[in-house]
Amino acid sequence: MSGANAIDVQRLVERLHASRGFQHKTDIAGVVASLASRLPRGTDDLAQAVGVGDDCAAIRDGDGYLLFAIEGMVTDFVATMPWFAGYSSVMVNVSDIYAMGGRPLAVVDALWSDGIDSADQVLAGMAAASVVYRVPVVGGHTNTRSATSQLAVSIVGRAQALLSSFHARPGDRLLMAVDLRGRFEDPHPFWNASVGSPAERLRADLELLPSLAEDGLCDAAKDISMAGTLGTALMLLECSKVGARIDLDAIPRPDGVDFERWLSAFPSYGFLLSVREAHVEQVVARFAARSLACMQIGIVDVSHEVVLQQRDESALLWDFRDGAFIGAGTAVPALARDLAS
Repeated sequence: MSGANAIDVQRLVERLHASRGFQHKTDIAGVVASLASRLPRGTDDLAQAVGVGDDCAAIRDGDGYLLFAIEGMVTDFVATMPWFAGYSSVMVNVSDIYAMGGRPLAVVDALWSDGIDSADQVLAGMAAASVVYRVPVVGGHTNTRSATSQLAVSIVGRAQALLSSFHARPGDRLLMAVDLRGRFEDPHPFWNASVGSPAERLRADLELLPSLAEDGLCDAAKDISMAGTLGTALMLLECSKVGARIDLDAIPRPDGVDFERWLSAFPSYGFLLSVREAHVEQVVARFAARSLACMQIGIVDVSHEVVLQQRDESALLWDFRDGAFIGAGTAVPALARDLAS
């Protein structure tokens, strides 16, 4: 369903800026700037197809692209929900690959734990997701003599046609596609519509993304991350150097869920797509055919501002002219040539 109870939009903006999801993302800008200032230029050596800020690195390879991504799990998540953290580490990497219009090939992991018994549930969760999404775990790094539990997983995939955060254009319609058939994994902000769902259905739902890219219906997308719907919109729009007006009432949401919590949710299946107006009807219909919610939540413009509106109230969420959100588009050069010399 869609539609939200009336809220104080300006106060919502203030709470979003102070949220953990937003702060984790804005930290990226400092990392990107630090790397860019220290490394020699060399991205052209690897024919990198997109800039820093997309869901995956994309390297031109033959008639398509190699895709690389990595996800680190928050330490308290691994400690308190080890099975679901392991499951999620594979699931979110798979989502990154599909968000770029690709299909996953394999993952590797880096796992630290205090003894092998402490790692057991993390590994069980990873194995379960590997089976569900048919993505093998082909190697990694393990340290079972660590004082704390930590987990990172990396993935490789391939794409024939890219979906990219750098392809949104003024005039596009901003769509949100999400699986509402889930539940929150309390107390965390994770909306779980994956565990217990039919594996074949989950894989077919994800297949919508590369099919949209290959059929020429969409070329700009991003999966909804820890920054929630609105933080993810900021990342996509910053990459494309555009702005947008987002209608809070248009955002699809489950019944009986607090709207503000939903705005900050990290869904197991959730994507933002920037779609040319002529293709919106076809794109929405493809998601609807699989019982997935897909609605237009905004219009992309040239303003470099992201404005939230609800009925007759509006507030500025971000002005990219005043400062970066994640520093998207900054060139961070590859080290391949220097490491080989």
